[in-house]
Amino acid sequence: MRYRELGRSGLSVSEIGYGAWGIGESAWIGSTEDESVRALHRALDLGVNFIDTARGYGESERIVGRVVRERAGDEILVATKVPPLNRLWPAPDGLDPAETFPGDHIRDSLETSLRASGLDHFDVVQFHVWSDDWVGRGDWLETVEELKREGKIRLFGVSINDHQPDNALRLVRSGTVDTVQVIYNIFDQAPAERLFPACVEHGVGVIVRVALDEGGLTGRITAGSTFPEGDFRNRYFRDDRPAEVERRVAAIRADLGIEADDMAETALRFVLSAPAVSTVIPGMRSVRNVERNTAVSDGRLLDDDRLAVLAGHRWQRNFYG
Repeated sequence: MRYRELGRSGLSVSEIGYGAWGIGESAWIGSTEDESVRALHRALDLGVNFIDTARGYGESERIVGRVVRERAGDEILVATKVPPLNRLWPAPDGLDPAETFPGDHIRDSLETSLRASGLDHFDVVQFHVWSDDWVGRGDWLETVEELKREGKIRLFGVSINDHQPDNALRLVRSGTVDTVQVIYNIFDQAPAERLFPACVEHGVGVIVRVALDEGGLTGRITAGSTFPEGDFRNRYFRDDRPAEVERRVAAIRADLGIEADDMAETALRFVLSAPAVSTVIPGMRSVRNVERNTAVSDGRLLDDDRLAVLAGHRWQRNFYG
């Protein structure tokens, strides 16, 4: 496993992190706690030292905390997220920060997460939505700074609204945030235009989510793909989108001369080829997923020719409407 600096924090994180949304069965159907625990332990055995979870991920915080406590001798960094008080994802325009992240709510959510996980602190606490209109308003920053002084959190970050990478530029430039989490993949390349350069300039760590497009860039989504009842992918891949994903992935494979089994690896290498990226957090619900994804951390990045080809496969869309 290779490691990268997490912005200006002084912390080194595994370039392949662990996305723990799926293990909590809040929106991904089919995971079991036993398999999730095995997968987490295998990831740590293979050098993963960064795990991303959230208050809104069902039982994920509890399961992650259980594994981290079982590995008491290992240095494992855990990030979690505070949901917005009004429970609106993504944050619509025009909201006052008092409606989303008032200080009391931030503290209460963190204390709940600490109890659920059994941990005494989190290394990164992120707001689960963000709007740059909140910079300089509300009492959220004062609360974050208090929690840092109390030792309950080490770093503060935000999870940027889906497909809105420029909606955190003011925050990054303000110097008050340590990390940002953002969607970045072969289809959605927009963060590389303005967000990534700003993060490099201001020493902000970049955590990449949805690198595999929720499975779309694995080469396994086809026009006939179906998902269990209650699984969020029924909405993500609604209508004719599975067929469109299949067509676009086939075009990528043809241009690069790769097989379907090479798509996930290529998608992860694309993300890691961006120097601004600190870590990528693919969702991993099985030991097989862990072993496949961590194997990509071998220092082999995509060359300029392949990156130029992939630049032509941007797909500007918002699956959430």
